[in-house]
Amino acid sequence: MGRRGWIVLTKDHRIRYRQVERQALLNAQVAAFILTAGDLQGEEMARIFVKALPAISRFLRKHQKPFIAKIARNGSVTMLFQSDRV
Repeated sequence: MGRRGWIVLTKDHRIRYRQVERQALLNAQVAAFILTAGDLQGEEMARIFVKALPAISRFLRKHQKPFIAKIARNGSVTMLFQSDRV
């Protein structure tokens, strides 16, 4: 995935507590963005991801993959984990 330049969008906010899954994302050399707001319907999640697109684009230009970042309900993006093995 990472070699193809893909990014991961997920709503699994618990992944930050699961080391094996977190490490799998980092090993895949991807940029992963996690929607941290819970109990959202599909339409609302899509709205938040679309609202966050400019912040995601800026974040991708500023940070080298692999990393895991979070997207808040307001569309802001913050780093959670970044691999020191780049």
